[in-house]
Amino acid sequence: QVRLAESGGGLVQPGESLRLSCQFSENLFTYYDMAWYRQAPGKQRELAASITRTGDTNYTETVKGRFTISRDNARNTVDLQMNSLKAEDTAIYYCSARHGLVTNARRYWGQGTQVTVSS
Repeated sequence: QVRLAESGGGLVQPGESLRLSCQFSENLFTYYDMAWYRQAPGKQRELAASITRTGDTNYTETVKGRFTISRDNARNTVDLQMNSLKAEDTAIYYCSARHGLVTNARRYWGQGTQVTVSS
């Protein structure tokens, strides 16, 4: 059973930075595509950034140039570096994992971490 544990959320002012980290519980981390989703109050959950098992990355348009997703296969972690944060980045951020070699694989979710950007 895959378990995901996020950390690093908090309250920051506009323009500041935060780094989120997600710990993956299993030894098969290198087989999984990873992603960070976010859900703002009253809105649907959306993809913020993703990284495949081979290291290809993808970002939603509103975070391009400000967010960077990375993975450390030795530590079984995926991080999201968030710079130049804006009020509209306020959301619960969820780490997600899906096996990259299995068709219609199940998607796993962490419990989420709150990011609040406010002056």
